[in-house]
Amino acid sequence: MSLEQDREKLRGILTRLSVRRGEFTLASGKKSNVYVDARVTACRAEAMPLIGRLFLEKMRERGWKPAAVGGLTMGADPIVIAVARESVESGGTPINAFLVRKEAKGHGLKKQIEGLFEEPPLDVVIVDDVCTTGDSTVKAVEASREAGLNVLGAICLVDREEGAVANLEGALGCPFDRIFRISEL
Repeated sequence: MSLEQDREKLRGILTRLSVRRGEFTLASGKKSNVYVDARVTACRAEAMPLIGRLFLEKMRERGWKPAAVGGLTMGADPIVIAVARESVESGGTPINAFLVRKEAKGHGLKKQIEGLFEEPPLDVVIVDDVCTTGDSTVKAVEASREAGLNVLGAICLVDREEGAVANLEGALGCPFDRIFRISEL
């Protein structure tokens, strides 16, 4: 299947399973008549390889060659795993996965970044499911940078086009891209 076919198939799954209409309050606090529960799609077996291939292609387009991908838990978790798994399937350089906790654990190793064996500096890409203002992605970028990781950029599955670009690229200096804009769904 071509990448364009992958994209169209994933768009269909997202539209059918994840896009809801009604009255919603988003994580950003904004009100919206459209809600995208991308985890429903990202957790579907048939969507996982599509997500992995499309995120890998976006990284290739940008020239990003990360050793690992990660993001703020929960929204990023299935995407992180899909990308890591598909990196092995694709025959390219394997890309490991890591998860970013909302805050560091209060016990054990007291880590906020989970899953990495390699020591920083390490080139990484931050991923997310849905970005409105990009706040969750910003938190993941900041935590990753604080841990000594070199963040090449960030990619989200669905950009609601409500400030994520400005917050990530403008305020944080982190290159940002997306697989879909909300207007495409």
